[in-house]
Amino acid sequence: MSNQAPTHDYELAPVKFSRLTRRGVLLGLSGSQLAVVGFGAIVLVFALYFGGGASLMYVAPILFLCAALAFVGIGGRKIVEWLPLVIKWMWRSTGGQLLFRRHIVKPRPAGTLSLPGDAARLRQWLDPESGAVMVHDPHAATLTAIVGVTHPAFILLDPLEQQRRVTSWGRVLATACRSGRITSLQVMERTLPDSGKGLAEWWSQHGHQDDSWTSTTYGELINRAGPAGERHASTVSISLDMRAAGRAIRAAGGGNRGAAAVLRQEMSTMTAALRAADLAPSGWLEPGDLAVILRSAYDPVVAGALERHGDLGRDLATAGPVAVTENWSSVRSDSAHHCVLWISEWPRSLVYPGFLAPVLLSSGVRRTFTLLYTPMRTDQAARDIRKKKTEYISDAAQRQRIGQIEDAQQSAEYNDVLQQEADLTAGHGILRTTGLIAISAQDPDDLERAVADIEQAAIQASCETRRLWGQQAQAFSAAALPLCRSV
Repeated sequence: MSNQAPTHDYELAPVKFSRLTRRGVLLGLSGSQLAVVGFGAIVLVFALYFGGGASLMYVAPILFLCAALAFVGIGGRKIVEWLPLVIKWMWRSTGGQLLFRRHIVKPRPAGTLSLPGDAARLRQWLDPESGAVMVHDPHAATLTAIVGVTHPAFILLDPLEQQRRVTSWGRVLATACRSGRITSLQVMERTLPDSGKGLAEWWSQHGHQDDSWTSTTYGELINRAGPAGERHASTVSISLDMRAAGRAIRAAGGGNRGAAAVLRQEMSTMTAALRAADLAPSGWLEPGDLAVILRSAYDPVVAGALERHGDLGRDLATAGPVAVTENWSSVRSDSAHHCVLWISEWPRSLVYPGFLAPVLLSSGVRRTFTLLYTPMRTDQAARDIRKKKTEYISDAAQRQRIGQIEDAQQSAEYNDVLQQEADLTAGHGILRTTGLIAISAQDPDDLERAVADIEQAAIQASCETRRLWGQQAQAFSAAALPLCRSV
């Protein structure tokens, strides 16, 4: 008698993302739209009351302007939503805030990072126990630590292993939600030129260096070899909310030392969760490691040299750019032009977990892909879902009262809210996800071609992308630096 185990067909389970909500304050209109529409309505009422129908010809330009501001869209936004961005851009341009030049002879305060814009407020804290560098943002009251992660190629795994890893990664994200002290979690994957360091190390350890002509020629060839390919590097950053963890920080001694002790607990939990997900954390970054990442982001040309030469460029206090110039559509740093795209819409239909392969495996483009997760506590997520349900139901009743037809987009958004409520009831965590893609090139023409390639790859991945006009410098610091910064 033989026992034969039953066979199962293991297949990847497709996933579905929630839609970008477009629900406004009232009848699908945002607060700024309601303000403009209300102003136009007040002008119309006063004109009819004091001047009668003859006065309409005088207020018609104001009414048409209000209608255009409220309902005409450009680049996925209404004109009235562009106004704050344009006003801020003009204010920054008149104040000289679009240019950054490092003061070489003027020393910076001890412990600060030499970064442009609002990132100049960041401080570094070296944890004496773990040896890791922690980045402190005194304004946002956060403390951030970064760990390097290595992993096998996901698309080369069999479907059973892929599904198991997807489930394990979900547990990692759920760990961040349950903590209640993690304000954000950033996953950054970047392409780097292969510096040839691995080949040089192999030759120094296994090569026959006997001063022969063959050995000398081969050694010179290896030393002169420049970047010959691309490699991928991944990091995971966690940011501690020092306000939410205030009691634990005071119990650990208070100040940065107490915050570092609390963050070390979160680091240990995250390390265990990453290992349980079959990801290999390579150690929490030290000051020199973070300095190389920051310098390589702003100056990609020297990335290979920094990796090849051990102690070169590993001073975190001077790791920032020398010069940065921000434009409306891009930003220029030391040796490259950069552009940041925002993933405005994730796939609306069912897709498999490897759907981002066209973007992540695009060759010939220097880019950094960032996923910024904002965990929500269970009670906060439940309140937010209840609020959304109430608003959707009240908006539907209001539309039915005035005879407006319910469209499929509003019904789909309401179903997404119900699905989130079901997931939360089942014990899962709720996270807000922001996807950013930073693209770099050495001249503007190459940058535009690279942006077009990434946009086409995003279309193949069933995603929609938008260029962040007027926000490129801030968006670049959020997308290309592993510091858990938001746009």
